[in-house]
Parts: sequence; structure tokens; C-alpha cells
Amino acid sequence: MTATDPRPAPPHPAPAPARPGLDALTARRGLLYGADWNPEQWHPDVWREDVALMRAAGVNLVTVGVFSWAQLEPRPGRYELDWLDRVLDLAHEHDVLVDLATPTASPPAWLGALWPGTRPVTAEGVRLSHGSRNHFCPSSPQYRERALQVARVLADRYADHPAVRMWHVGNEYGQVCFCEHCAQAFRGWLRSRYGGLDELNRAWGTTFWSQRYDEWSQVVPPRAAPYLVNPTQVLDHRRFASDLLLDLYREQRDLLRAASPGTPVTTNFMGFHGPTDYWRWAPEVDVVADDVYGDPADAASPVRLALTHDLARGLAGGGPWMVMEQAAGAVNWRAHNVPKTTAQMRLDSLRAVARGADGSCFFQWRASVFGAERFHSGLVPHAGPDTALHRAVVAHGAELARLRRVAGTRVAARTALVFDWPSWWAAEEPAQPSDRLRVLPQLLAYYAPLWRAGVAVDVVPPGVDLSGYDLVVAPQLYLVEDDHVAGLRAVVERGGVLLLGPFSGVADRDGHVRTGRFPVPFADLVGGSGEEYVPLADAGVRVASDLLGAHVVHDWAERVRVDDGEAVATVVGGDLDGCATVVRRRHPAGGEGWYVASTPPADVVAAVVAACVAAAGVTGPAGVAGDDDVELVRRGDVTFCLNAADAERTVALDGAWHDLLTGTDLAGRVPLAPHGALALIERTP
Repeated sequence: MTATDPRPAPPHPAPAPARPGLDALTARRGLLYGADWNPEQWHPDVWREDVALMRAAGVNLVTVGVFSWAQLEPRPGRYELDWLDRVLDLAHEHDVLVDLATPTASPPAWLGALWPGTRPVTAEGVRLSHGSRNHFCPSSPQYRERALQVARVLADRYADHPAVRMWHVGNEYGQVCFCEHCAQAFRGWLRSRYGGLDELNRAWGTTFWSQRYDEWSQVVPPRAAPYLVNPTQVLDHRRFASDLLLDLYREQRDLLRAASPGTPVTTNFMGFHGPTDYWRWAPEVDVVADDVYGDPADAASPVRLALTHDLARGLAGGGPWMVMEQAAGAVNWRAHNVPKTTAQMRLDSLRAVARGADGSCFFQWRASVFGAERFHSGLVPHAGPDTALHRAVVAHGAELARLRRVAGTRVAARTALVFDWPSWWAAEEPAQPSDRLRVLPQLLAYYAPLWRAGVAVDVVPPGVDLSGYDLVVAPQLYLVEDDHVAGLRAVVERGGVLLLGPFSGVADRDGHVRTGRFPVPFADLVGGSGEEYVPLADAGVRVASDLLGAHVVHDWAERVRVDDGEAVATVVGGDLDGCATVVRRRHPAGGEGWYVASTPPADVVAAVVAACVAAAGVTGPAGVAGDDDVELVRRGDVTFCLNAADAERTVALDGAWHDLLTGTDLAGRVPLAPHGALALIERTP
């Protein structure tokens, strides 16, 4: 069994345009609204009430069957599908579309009992048991055979069912296994990548610690070891594990496409999910569908959600995508599960729509009464439909219907935020200079000022065509492939602005440190260069700057000198006295290259970003301004104003506008309730 071709993915992640997508559904239904429906957990008497409630709430799409393998195939080869027939017929009778899942994320108990090798093995050599979910080895021949067979049975029976308008393969892929089946698949992946052992030994740097290999059988996954494991071995295993799961997905996808070629096939992504490189996955799905669970107790949650939605839109190549799962209230898996208010539920859904989603779905339709997720919220709570939550669900369905005009439209962005999975993996391996410099917090730190300014942002991989962006921000691009350097440099060379965060340009494709003064591929571009990374003592260092003001940098600095650029900020005193913490070079073509060689406070990062925004000439939506905490996003001809605060805020409008959510005309200064929203179109004279 071999994993997906390990060669680099195409630079642009957009799905092939010939494949079906959401447009056929939204053209008739407008925005999609729904949830995971688990009828197998309920008596059939409840099903009819469910579909009637769905119709009343404006729900037009449900995902069915994600965890129903044991109900569909209670014994090997014995299929019981009559109950699913009834469920799909009921949905169709009530004009509810179905996203029918292959149930392969959660194998039945008999599979692991008959074939223990289908259960995954940890890096420590422990074979996991049945009793949870995701308990399968993605390389197991028996698992893959049985998974394909149950998918084939569903495809043969339901490919032409009028309710089935989308296929959903598996669920939240992320399983990693270290068994011998996976070791064999890993060796096959490495042979495809490197050709022979000489090239593998070079890439893995096996002259270190006497790790040289002279037989393929000696190569194993990075299992538990006495001390640190070869970092390139770990990096390649992460690449392999993501590709292996992608291959598993594609097996079922290809079967479903052949059975119903006009029906889109997808699976659910999970935002910035560590185990899976979604830049490689995105071209393989017909619809980018994301699971996103913001924490209502986290003040930064609105910014995190916006960033995650911009990633999903980037994975969709700028086109429409959908939220497959989000919580209506509380989740069950945090230590302290603060529920969303109904206003927060509505706002989170509208935020996704504002940032390009053509579907807003939830987990789950009816709250479970047993199992591990019995305290996870549903659109119908345990107390039933006569509840504040369900009344809000009904009201939100009505206003999503009023937003029909945004379906299929895009968010136009002239700013790109560069993010790369292999770079993330490599940057956070053990034995780095510091564990306080983390990729996602850096990404959020540079994104937040853009969010506050209402500047539209596309999240992109480093190899994408950047010619359409005036400002490109790479908050921490530790690993940069040689093939991607020219595209990043071209931003400045054609008159744009490139902003690099700390610890960028450090390593090549193999995770080897680039020699020379750093950031090696970009030092001349930013006008300064470094020689040493300097994790800081707790007191930090004092920094002076005319542009950014005096401040203290904690955790991280770098020994950087100014070459032919200028020092925007400089350390005062101590061993780093006179070293630049921020450098900039203005280029003859009008472009600018910036390098922030430190982790300054949030207000300083915001000031750097603001200077880059001004230099690039990018702005927020025209004609609308908001107080702090008001998120502004323009999608198509609709400007969304979202109040992330617990208090009232104000929006100032230039000219006459119409709010699609309430049907009212607005002008001047408009109050916006806590967690309130507007969806504005401009009124022409």
C-alpha cells in the first residue's frame, strides 16, 4: 500500500473547475443551513418530528451516517439499510438535502476483533482498542477493504436517491499509526520521494549520530526512542502521514465519483489542524468544508475564527466553501464548557458567511442523550424546541435566506498571509532555540491588526502566485523551499511590501539550516542580516524606535546588523546594544522589505503592520467605519459589520445603506448591539 505521490503540490490550491461544487445547490437554495443528523440514535417516531422542525427552521442540508457503520453492517457482509431508506425518504419529502457520509471513521467492534491489525499502534508500540472513534490503521489492508466495501454498498444503493446531493467521506481525518503496515508504506513513500538510499541519507543528514541506512528495511517511522529523533525523519513522516490519509480519502472519493459523477464529494477539514497538510488536500475535494469551534470564553476567539475562515477560503482558491461543523451552544470536550449565547451563535455563523462560506452547518441537529457527546449542544437541545436556543435557530434560518445574494460571491483581497504546514511542523520540532516562539500565535499576532483595520486577507501557501497582492505577510516562515523564494522576493521587486516575522527563512526543504547571514534568502531584500538567534532572559531587552516608540521585547531577539537598509527599532543596552529588532529597506521600484527580528508587544506589531498597510496602499471596505471590536468584511456587494464586543458599538456610514438582515434603511451613525450584525448594501441615489 503506498501513499499519495510525495512531490510538491501545485502552487494554487483551487479545486479543478470541472468538478461539481456548491453552486448547483445554492443556485436553488441560497445559502446552505443545517447540521449533522444522527437518526440512528433515536426512535423512528422522533425522525418525523425532526424533519418537520428542520423545515420550520429553514434547514436545507443535513449530514447523515457519519458514525453509523455498526448500524449499516452489524455483521461482516450483512447490511441493514432499510432504516437509512426511511431517513432519506423523509428528508426528501420535506425538501431537505442530504450530505451522505461513508461511516468509515468509526469501525464496528467486529472489525478489530476479527482483524486486530486494523487497530492503530502508537509510537510507543501500544495497539489501541475499540470503544472510542478513529480507531483504525490507515494502512491496514483489511480496514481499507472493508471501508471501500461499505462505501460501495452505499454508492450502489443511494447514488440516484433524490435526497443525496453531496457525499461526505469519513470524518476529520488525522489518524497516525506506527505499525509495520505503516512502516512499509512509509518506505514506499520515501522511495518515491528520494529514489534511493543515498539521497535519503543526504536529506536526513544521517552522518549525524551514526544514523546512516544501507537497507530500506532499516528505515522505520519515528517511533519512541531514548532521546531526540532525527528532525528530517519526523518531518518526512508528517508529510507521509498526511499523504497516506489523503490516499485513503481518494479511494472512497473515486468510487463515489464513478457512481454519481454529478454529485460533489468532500470531507471535513479542521482549520489549522496539525496532522494534515490541507494545501495538498484542497485540490482533491469538490467542496472545502471546515469544522470550526470557537471558544466563547476566549476574548480572541473572533479573531481566531476570522483567520480560520480566511484559511478555508484560501484552501478553496478564493471561491465558496462551507462550515460543516460548529457549536450552537456548548461543546463537551473543554475542561470548562462555557456555552455560546444565542447572539454569539448567530454572529459566528454570519462571520463565516461574510468570509466566503456558502453553507453554515452545525454539530449537531438534536443533542444526544448518551455517549461521549451527550453534553454537546444541538440545534434542538435536550429541553426540546420550546427553548431560547431553538427559537434563535429558527430566526437565523430566516435571515440566512435573506442573504441569498451573497451565495457564490467572493471576498476581494490585496493582502496575503503566508502559512505552510511543513514549515509549521519543522519550526516546532524539539531542540529549537526556544519553545516560546510558536507558529500559530505568531500568525495570529500579525493577522489581528489587519482584522481590526478591516483589511481583507487571503491565507496562502508560499508557492502560490503572489502577483495579485500588494502586501504579503509571512509571520514565521521557518522553512522555505528554494522554488518558493523567487515568488516572495518578486513582491518587493515589483513594488509591493513583504513583511517577514522572526525566525523566517531558516531552513530548506529538508529542514537543513541555511548557512550564511539570515534570513538567508531575503537578507538583501530587507537590508539587514543576522548571525545569532537570542532567546531572552525573562527581563527582556529595551528597544528604542522613533516610529514604534520605546518598548520592551520579551522571549526572542536576534543579533542583527543593518546593511543597506534602516533600523526601525534598535536594542538599547546589554549584550545586544545597537542590534536591530526591526529592519526595513525601501527599494528603487517603490517596494519595501521588512524583517521583524524579535517578538515585540502586540501594539508594536500592530504599528509595524499599520506602516506596511500604509506603504502598500491597502484599505478596508469603503464607506463604512466602525468602533473598536467591529469587524468589517466586504463580500460581493455586501458589507458585513459584526460587533465582537459584549457592549454596544457604533458604525459610521457614508451615504445611504440598506440592511439585508432587518430590511431597514440606514445612514449616519448606527448603533450596533452587543454581538450584533449588519449586512449592508449601498443605496444608489
